[in-house]
Amino acid sequence: MPSAFGIVDLFAGPGGLGEGFATLDINGQKPFKIGISIENEASAHRTLLLRAFLREYQARHAALPNQFIDFHAGHTPEPDWSSIDPSAWQHATKEARLLELGTELASSSIKEAIKTLKDDFDETLLIGGPPCQAYSLVGRARSRGNLDYVPEEDARHYLFREYIKVLDRLRPAAFVMENVKGMLSSTIESQLVFELLVRDLTSLGTGHSPHYELFAIRIADGQASLKTAVKPSDFIVRAEAFGVPQRRHRVIIVGLRSDLAHKAAGAKIATPNVTRTVRSVIGTMPALRSGISRGHDDETTWKATVTDAANLLAGMCKENSDELLSEAFQSISSRMRSEAPTRRAASYLPDNYGTSKDELFSWLDRPGLHAIAQHESRGHMASDLGRYLFASVFGAVKGYSPKASDFPLALSPDHRNWHTGIFNDRFRVQLADETSTTVTSHISKDGHYFIHPDPIQCRSLTVREAARLQTFPDDYLFLGNRTQQYVQIGNAVPPFLAKQIAELVFEVLN
Repeated sequence: MPSAFGIVDLFAGPGGLGEGFATLDINGQKPFKIGISIENEASAHRTLLLRAFLREYQARHAALPNQFIDFHAGHTPEPDWSSIDPSAWQHATKEARLLELGTELASSSIKEAIKTLKDDFDETLLIGGPPCQAYSLVGRARSRGNLDYVPEEDARHYLFREYIKVLDRLRPAAFVMENVKGMLSSTIESQLVFELLVRDLTSLGTGHSPHYELFAIRIADGQASLKTAVKPSDFIVRAEAFGVPQRRHRVIIVGLRSDLAHKAAGAKIATPNVTRTVRSVIGTMPALRSGISRGHDDETTWKATVTDAANLLAGMCKENSDELLSEAFQSISSRMRSEAPTRRAASYLPDNYGTSKDELFSWLDRPGLHAIAQHESRGHMASDLGRYLFASVFGAVKGYSPKASDFPLALSPDHRNWHTGIFNDRFRVQLADETSTTVTSHISKDGHYFIHPDPIQCRSLTVREAARLQTFPDDYLFLGNRTQQYVQIGNAVPPFLAKQIAELVFEVLN
């Protein structure tokens, strides 16, 4: 087999899956080269394009450009990347395309890219995953609430067929497809979407032409390997088993061309034998206070609001005979006098940054940087600050995130469904000494599901903290406004997981 493979990356988002493949290093060589990556959302494409440029620039100069370091640190506005290295920028614009699959322009662009890849590489790979909204359980529930919603007319259900069209045209050595667990139970025209997908993936090839055999990724005894799936749930990959600090469970299908499928039998890679916690990954980040979104916001007002909430909750818990919680809130009230953070944004590098020998932290930390980027808190309503404080203290004391019924009545939001159980997890703290829950695009809405575990900070996670839980390295800059940045992160494949999948695929093919 060849030592390098050309890649087509579909539905690329900000590039999490592609980053893992493109940065895999085998004895000083990078075996996977992205030929074309396609994304149809403008802000995600900007992120994807910048990353493609930086990878190409680093390949040529063995370092990030100083202009990026300064922009990343917030010292300068975004430069004209094309003037820094015109050739690298031209390469990036050819690689990262703003296109919508299913259009004539996308089809012709992919056709041209495939021709180039086949000229430049002996073998190719196809990676990516169709948008997950139509398959996700939440997305389907929202659609059912729309009286005019007709599943058969939702184009998102059929986007996987665009992936299959490219697969049929490219005929790569292997493909990797990723999607949410909800696609296993999603139906269209009374048929399971997953059954339609498997049928289409395995029906390519006629007569003596190669077809594709599907494999699931298996973890056993600290090693990952490929196995033939017995049932659909076998395709579910648990990111925490790969050292990702997040309980992110996704369907990942690895397809091998039939003339190569026998190579799967002996391929294995070692996986990190460690459980990553929220504290270990974001605990060293500069402490920030949240803001007050309605009304006056300054350090003094915020500190007084949180302190008053701590005193009020201490009294409520004492009345309810919960001495542990009461004492915890009293402690927070006392600590606020001297320990309360004063800033809503901080970019200084944590102590000992870039010195860890641990594989994940060597991946996250980028010593050439001058600052931490996109670490700025959001503003929250004053009433929500009390709920955030209660959730974070409750989680630290009890070891689990509170349900709606655990909140004091005085903290109940003005919502008729609060006590029905529908919004049981409306406010959810990420526990410091556990892996996080799944980082989703919903983090862009209000942050209620992603409360920081440190009560003193009393806030939701920043863009950079969410990115770290998703294992994006610190030099990965997300473009667009803050809402768009959160959406990009929540929809992405963790790059640290993607790198290990890439290593396993390379082990099979090589």
